[in-house]
Amino acid sequence: MTNAHHDVAAQQPLDADLMRRLRWRCRRGLLENDLFIDRFFTRHESHLTQALVQGLLQLMDLSDNDLLDLLLARKEPEGELNNPDVQQVLSLMRVTQAG
Repeated sequence: MTNAHHDVAAQQPLDADLMRRLRWRCRRGLLENDLFIDRFFTRHESHLTQALVQGLLQLMDLSDNDLLDLLLARKEPEGELNNPDVQQVLSLMRVTQAG
C-alpha cells in the first residue's frame, strides 16, 4: 500500500459495527476514564478516522491509572505512545467542556 493510499484509508469514517466494537473495547474500570472516553465519543464519534482509532486503541492498552495520568496531563506519552495518532486523541480527550 502506498503512503498516499494509506493516508486516504486512514481518513475514512468507520462503519457502525466497527464503532460498536470500538466502544466495547474502550470500556474501562475507572469511572473517571469512562467519563473522558464517553465525552470523546459524544463529540467525535461521527468523524473518527482510522488514525484516531489507532491512537485510541494504543491508549486502551494502558492500565487504568496510566491512562488517567495521561488524560489529566499529569504525564505525557513516552516511547511508542509518543506518536501523532495518540497525541491527537489525547488533545481531543483533554479539551475541557466550556460552560
